[in-house]
Amino acid sequence: MQLLDRDSNAFLYQQVIDFVEHQYQQGLLKPGDKLPSLRKLSQQFGISVPTVKQAYIELERRGQVQARPQSGYYVKAASAKKLLPMRNKWASTNPVEVNCRSLIEQVYDAIHMPNTVSLGISNPISAQAPDKTLARLMRKVLSQVSAKAVSYGPVNGDQKLRMQVAYRYQEQGVKVNYEDIVITCGAQEAISIALQCVAKKGDVIAIESPCYFGIIELIETLGMKAVEIYTCPEQGICLEELEQSINEHQIKACVFSTAINNPLGSKMPDEKRAQLVKLIERYQVPLIEDDVYGELYFSGERPKPAQLFSQQGLVMTCSSFSKTAAPGYRVGYLLPGIFEEQAKRIKRAHSCSTAMLPQWTLTEYVLSGDYDRHLLTLRKKLMYNCERMRCAIGQYFPKDVCISQPQGGSVLWVRCSSKINTSDFFHQAIEAGVSFAPGMIFSPSGKYHNYMRLSYGVVWDDHIEQAIKTLGDIVHLHYQKYQLI
Repeated sequence: MQLLDRDSNAFLYQQVIDFVEHQYQQGLLKPGDKLPSLRKLSQQFGISVPTVKQAYIELERRGQVQARPQSGYYVKAASAKKLLPMRNKWASTNPVEVNCRSLIEQVYDAIHMPNTVSLGISNPISAQAPDKTLARLMRKVLSQVSAKAVSYGPVNGDQKLRMQVAYRYQEQGVKVNYEDIVITCGAQEAISIALQCVAKKGDVIAIESPCYFGIIELIETLGMKAVEIYTCPEQGICLEELEQSINEHQIKACVFSTAINNPLGSKMPDEKRAQLVKLIERYQVPLIEDDVYGELYFSGERPKPAQLFSQQGLVMTCSSFSKTAAPGYRVGYLLPGIFEEQAKRIKRAHSCSTAMLPQWTLTEYVLSGDYDRHLLTLRKKLMYNCERMRCAIGQYFPKDVCISQPQGGSVLWVRCSSKINTSDFFHQAIEAGVSFAPGMIFSPSGKYHNYMRLSYGVVWDDHIEQAIKTLGDIVHLHYQKYQLI
């Protein structure tokens, strides 16, 4: 490419802008790719670092690149229409009986269908699986533990693993003793135990809206009711609406994913998370924090756990290694706050203990430093996939479709025209070889009929690109049915 003459009247930074745009047009830079460092382009073009930064800021203003604090500048999906907050269209809801099991079962069934690209289930590690490292560590552990591998373990889990979990939260400033932590069979059991510590059948639980359907189904199974709280795609839970619901209903607990929401990908600012904890403790309402995506943030620092801000111990933190290392190991954990004794009693009644061999393997994984190195690589891969998928949706779906811009995690929340019901073409998509999660299962009251959730926790290749195109073609057909195109 012929660069501008440095003696021309054009701004020097225009050289950088032209270079980046040319690279994008030629396919040498793709959505999700990281731009060259400021220093590298400064040396390449013989201009100052501030001048290169000025060019990147201009590209950011145009919506072509995105700055990620402490990470750099990344190419954005230029054709993707961003999903914006819509609180003015929100209508507060009363507590409802939950009944969405049938459609959720169909979403899970689609995971294992042959010749189907599964985009309906969030499985981040599919993008960068550490299976070989974990297999090596498990062989090492087996050679050491022998007969102990088939014995019962302690009710609250392996001591060394609990210590490693405690250290990671202590690094965030959370005052937690490893003896208080309960190792569980995944985060779902941790949330179930936490709910049963503070609520019973018929009680009202506040949830995010939209909310991960696994939590909705769990509330249904426990015979509890759910009240939805508006959740902003950028800032998370609306605290004003939460306080209003607490005053209007006898809410027994809140279940929120404040670090990285599923399906929105929103990340509540730490200051707002502190306000949330202050609010629930003022009303003596326990908060169950679903922290499974806390390590999968895209920029800046890891979101501070809500438990850090608790003064009364009313926050229980639930998480697991399922989204970051090995979903098949089913190893989660619960930081129970003041509910330690109840949590351990319920764990003992539920499953007695969690399998020890996966716990020992994960302990070795964390201690070796491989886990943190893996997380660094995984976050970069997910950032890249996110922009690639946003770009593909923008290219193949109708132009009025809006897409979330996640700040972490592994899923996109996609809004179609209000006349569209994504459940109507769920089976049609499966027959065409691609599955997704219809929006209705993310609301106990049936909201989000025109939404869908798609997972970018994949190994990106031509099959994924084609699956997005196939799904886009199906959406186009339904737009034509309602004469929206």
